Amino acid sequence: MTSSPQQEPAPTGPPVCPRHPDRVAYVSCQRCGRPTCPECQRPAAVGIQCVDCVAEARRSAPRPTSRFGAPARPDTRPVVTLTIIGVCVVVYLGQRLNPQVTSELMFVPVLTVQEPWRMLTAAFVHSPTSLFHILFNMYALYIIGGYLEPMLGRLRFGVLYFVSALGGSVGYVLLATGQGWLTPTVGASGAVFGLFAAVLVLNWHLGRDTAGILVLLAINGVIGFVIPNIAWQAHLGGAVTGAAVAGVLALTAAKGRDPAAVRRRSLQWPLFVGIVILLLAAASWRVEQVQGLFTMVGR
Repeated sequence: MTSSPQQEPAPTGPPVCPRHPDRVAYVSCQRCGRPTCPECQRPAAVGIQCVDCVAEARRSAPRPTSRFGAPARPDTRPVVTLTIIGVCVVVYLGQRLNPQVTSELMFVPVLTVQEPWRMLTAAFVHSPTSLFHILFNMYALYIIGGYLEPMLGRLRFGVLYFVSALGGSVGYVLLATGQGWLTPTVGASGAVFGLFAAVLVLNWHLGRDTAGILVLLAINGVIGFVIPNIAWQAHLGGAVTGAAVAGVLALTAAKGRDPAAVRRRSLQWPLFVGIVILLLAAASWRVEQVQGLFTMVGR
């Protein structure tokens, strides 16, 4: 009678780090239990965790946000503000080299329906014969953008800027008369006035001092009526639109990331879309009205 020999257990070596199999690791992660070498060890409240578990905990941890939904990140550089300034400077240099850049991007009310994109592109074009025009607008954008962008976050600040720029063009359409329908307008002033108005509304909502921005807004508003060749209509349209966007942000503001706060802030986006639709509808109505008047006069 024969018997089969008993199998010996396979020899086991010392534990090794999963990330570095050539390294022996006698310390285990307190979270996943895997061995971890000194390079992959991270000190925790109790014991040691591996770098993978630390990264997973960081990804799953709730991210603090401002009451307007902006992520509370340590990097507060106004990236969107600086990008817009950079684009405006590049376009300005292009205008100086080629006058056609201005004619292709400027806004003319009579072209609102045929070339509606001009309502936004005009915010990146400035008077090629006036260095003061672009310097003033970019300085104001840098100051106000550096204050608003960290508060609102890059996405919401971008929405505020572009919707205010659209509102400036729509304001020009609504208030244009006679030769104004054939008079082009350029500049970021409408969007900048939208930022001015937004600071006023948001500072009031936050209980901060509004006297300084109110005086600045009033002075610039008066300048638009006193100095010739300034489209005060665009300033007014941008300011009203910026105040409306800021009003939405203030009404939907909520701290934290609990479901109620997230749901409240999610209302911002349909309301932003509603403002854009209202602006476009107002511009279309005004264009149809003026075209009807021109038709009656032609008869």
